Amino acid sequence: MEGKRVRDSHAVMAQIMNPFDANPAGNVHGGVIMKLIDTAGEPLQLAHKGQCSDCFSGSIGFSLPPFYRRLGNLASSLNFVGKTSMEVGIRVDSENLITGERHHVASAYMTFVALNSNNRPMPLPPLILETDDERRRNHEAEKRREKRLVERTKEKECQLDSTICEFL
Repeated sequence: MEGKRVRDSHAVMAQIMNPFDANPAGNVHGGVIMKLIDTAGEPLQLAHKGQCSDCFSGSIGFSLPPFYRRLGNLASSLNFVGKTSMEVGIRVDSENLITGERHHVASAYMTFVALNSNNRPMPLPPLILETDDERRRNHEAEKRREKRLVERTKEKECQLDSTICEFL
């Protein structure tokens, strides 16, 4: 299977934040941002291999509250491709259209699984890494994947034997 380059799977999306997206304080609801993040990740997984399902909406971090009447800019890039899954990184910035001032408000990593016509996982083409930045992001994504796999194993063990589970 022929590999695909990171630069062939890059997307940028913009969305004006409206009053109905915000709470009374003027902050855009986190759920609105999460929906936009999910939407921003879709073109990448489609460009890399067609039909996929987002199986893990992992690590979404908000650094500043986004405000309505600003432009939400979302840039997404493919960070990692495994046998049947891929990680997409999404950066969310808020831009004041009058002053041009931009602030980073959130970052997210989404994991998608490639599905065949029977909705079963299927192989993905490898990701071709061409720059040092792409290799760095790929290495960091591999670390996040390893951590997720450890957590998934713990969760399965906990389901089988609840006495070994740790609760808050």
